[in-house]
Amino acid sequence: MPASLLEIIDLGDGEVVLQRADDDSEPLVTIRFSDESRIYLMDNGLEVAKAMIQAGIQAAAVIAEQAEQESTATVGSSHVLH
Repeated sequence: MPASLLEIIDLGDGEVVLQRADDDSEPLVTIRFSDESRIYLMDNGLEVAKAMIQAGIQAAAVIAEQAEQESTATVGSSHVLH
């Protein structure tokens, strides 16, 4: 997958999206805050959404790394059947 520039956009209605900066395709991630949570967050919804997206990307990287390690371990092991 080629690298592309991503942008986080606050749509102003409680919705924050992560999308590719270079095209108008559907957002990669959509975060929607309810009216109640927007009141609780005050004007910090964008910062919370950024933290949520960052945590998601970090979790995906850890999962991908674990999957790679598991596949490497499976390929390198040998089984003897008697």
